[in-house]
Amino acid sequence: MLGNIPISPVNSISEQVSTAIKKEILSGELQPGARLLVLEIAKKFNISQAPVREALERLKSDGYITGVPNKGSVVSTITSKEIKDIFELREIIEGFAVRKSMERLNEDDFQYLERITRQMHAAHEQEDILAILELDMEFHGFFYKRCDNHMIMELWTRMRMKVMRFMAISNRHYSTEGLADWHLRLVDVLRTGDTELAEQIFIEHMHSYKSIHLN
Repeated sequence: MLGNIPISPVNSISEQVSTAIKKEILSGELQPGARLLVLEIAKKFNISQAPVREALERLKSDGYITGVPNKGSVVSTITSKEIKDIFELREIIEGFAVRKSMERLNEDDFQYLERITRQMHAAHEQEDILAILELDMEFHGFFYKRCDNHMIMELWTRMRMKVMRFMAISNRHYSTEGLADWHLRLVDVLRTGDTELAEQIFIEHMHSYKSIHLN
């Protein structure tokens, strides 16, 4: 064991440290503005400082932490205004991404998306918040990738972390019960081939989430 991180033959030590810190950020154990000191983290996990620095650089690149003069690495902040702006933007571009993606979806794609919903249900049963969030992002990110629009994909990459941070906060107050079923419904609509209906249902899904969690 590395502190509370199990040794994995697949992931590097820095990746495991990065995942552990990410979980603490998403769970709320590490609040916005909290300092992340290399020496303290290295002692906590009984490792050298090099993989810790590498882990922090990865988290910084992903937007979870930021560098502050005279403080070093701190957990990045996120405001309700940023989240409202992101969800409004998603309502505009995700519908487009879904519509464009539907032109090239096949049975393998539907099965892939259904597999994500099953994994999402299992993560809910296990109360694995990080897994739920990553699977949700994988599901929606699929359409940003498949719509074949570089600028839309770039926007998604920039939004993804903040959406995960917000959902992590809101999911501590609201149950994720039914989230997998909602996504399975989205797949069922995609299977109909009705692009207008699919776009409408995806926007409804986001609007519903925003209404519950942002009001």
